[in-house]
Amino acid sequence: MTTPFTVRAGGVELAVTAEDGAVTAIRLNETGARQPASPFEQAVERELQEYFGGTRTDFTFATRTEGTPFQQAVWKALLRIPYGETRTYGEIARALGTPHAFRAVGAANHANPIPIVIPCHRVVQSGGGLGGYGGGLALKRRLLNLETRLG
Repeated sequence: MTTPFTVRAGGVELAVTAEDGAVTAIRLNETGARQPASPFEQAVERELQEYFGGTRTDFTFATRTEGTPFQQAVWKALLRIPYGETRTYGEIARALGTPHAFRAVGAANHANPIPIVIPCHRVVQSGGGLGGYGGGLALKRRLLNLETRLG
């Protein structure tokens, strides 16, 4: 396994793991053991900093995830949520043809290995609540506000 590198972006620390030219994990509010070294890692850092700086709405670097078929389907659905918009857990479940699986959608969100890039922060509760977020609700609110303001 590759040693994670640290990205500091918009006051948030991220521990990013990349293997074979693809980001495989981002851990929120954590630091990696080293600074970005390769051109690929430096490009990842730049894109994340641009996102938090409000000048980037999508990412171009390669990613790779491992998960169950259902998790993979949820993560692909999250990638289809436009910048600046939200969907509910129920809407994602219905889009996947499993209308009663909103809790399973929440569990897949929680298991998302690449938050920010796979935008699980864009999924909210049907009643308007934020729901949960691995980086904390303050960060989720901040990301949604950033995207709404700039989107």
